[in-house]
Amino acid sequence: MEKSIIKKGEVIGFQTDTVWGLGCLPNDFEAVEKIYEIKNRDRSKPLILMSHDVKYLEKYVFDISAQAKLLMEKFFPGALTLIFQRSKLCPPFICAGFDTVGIRVPNSKNFKEITTQVQGRVLVTTSLNISNEPPCKDYNEACEKFSKCVKIIEPKYPESIQNLASTVVLCVGDEIKVLRQGSVEIQEN
Repeated sequence: MEKSIIKKGEVIGFQTDTVWGLGCLPNDFEAVEKIYEIKNRDRSKPLILMSHDVKYLEKYVFDISAQAKLLMEKFFPGALTLIFQRSKLCPPFICAGFDTVGIRVPNSKNFKEITTQVQGRVLVTTSLNISNEPPCKDYNEACEKFSKCVKIIEPKYPESIQNLASTVVLCVGDEIKVLRQGSVEIQEN
């Protein structure tokens, strides 16, 4: 029997390639609610799904266009979040009333180490910070600010963090629209 690094109802803090993140299991409504409470996040703002491999994320979305596949091939793993129509397998409570969901594959050995120990290999995520404040810069800051309410995972591998959020691109139908420019430069069609 597989032992998961995260249990039902639990929220973890972890390092990625862009910023420190906050996450839980995708079908865990109670833990998702904790994320919103910890961050003081507006519930009209959706969360995203992340994994170390896109194959674990594909079941949560549908209608992946040829252009979106090219973006995945070029920038996954990396600092790119792609938003698609969500499938019926995607929990609606992470989508804040939208029929879309964002997916991302970070370029991070630390994040991969975590998701290989998580049932389903996917986490619901957002940045580790209070809404409208900067994300945590390192492990010590994450522990100092959030260890009372979050299980902080210490990085095993030395990695630099960009401290710049991912680029967010809407990929619905054949449309490619940049919603937030981050470190990955994307040209709209």
